[in-house]
Amino acid sequence: MQYMLLIYRNEQEFAKVKDAEKQAVYQAYGAFTQGIIKSGHYVGGNPLQPVATATTVRVRGGKTLATDGPFAETREQLTGYYLIEAADLDQAIAIAARVPSALDGSIEVRPVMTM
Repeated sequence: MQYMLLIYRNEQEFAKVKDAEKQAVYQAYGAFTQGIIKSGHYVGGNPLQPVATATTVRVRGGKTLATDGPFAETREQLTGYYLIEAADLDQAIAIAARVPSALDGSIEVRPVMTM
């Protein structure tokens, strides 16, 4: 079964982190990604540009409305994702717990609906 691992962390706090610490985080992500590729769980994934680059689209009364930024202000922002293959939710949770941002942010695990 496929699961989406949605990675949330506080962008403002991460912006304050020293470059050497950021490089360590990026290396941890590289190692994590290589690990799930080798184990066969990796389907896809990417980091996202900062939330300030987002555009929210709504259609109301037949009119398309596009506004800058995310839909709602939150303490943590969606910063990236992994699409994984896992046997069940328990295995998906175990993989999500190894995502580096689980240490200071949160990882939402959501089953992918097949249609």
